[in-house]
Amino acid sequence: MPDIRFNALCTVDLQDTQKEAFLQAFVKMAHIDEHFDAGERDFICMIARDLGLSENVENYIFNPWNEEQILEGLSTIKSRQVAFEIIKELCLLAHTDNELSDEETLLLGRIGLAMGVELEKIEAISCWVIDYIVWKEQGKIIFEEV
Repeated sequence: MPDIRFNALCTVDLQDTQKEAFLQAFVKMAHIDEHFDAGERDFICMIARDLGLSENVENYIFNPWNEEQILEGLSTIKSRQVAFEIIKELCLLAHTDNELSDEETLLLGRIGLAMGVELEKIEAISCWVIDYIVWKEQGKIIFEEV
């Protein structure tokens, strides 16, 4: 998992229902390709902890949630900075298996649009995440990190 650190400060003013929608979006993304692995689980647990929702994280991880419910919850998030953070983190999660499926791409688009983020901005964030992942991997080769 790439080490871009989630900026929990941007979510400090979110209501609990918005935080739950945030976490549910991650669970939906992790399950959408029908392959839920330990890396995705660990990532979601980290997000849950940062959001202050770690007490019931097991309830979230194994429930892929209804997409309409998730989009409705996310649509109440009006902060662009929070929306950008969610999209960035979802892109990271989607790339944990080094492959961005069509289903993951479509879900990213629907989530972003629900929060009022334009498709062009979602694509720019996704490209930035890919560039970051490539850059980090190149660094491991250059600096002979194992």
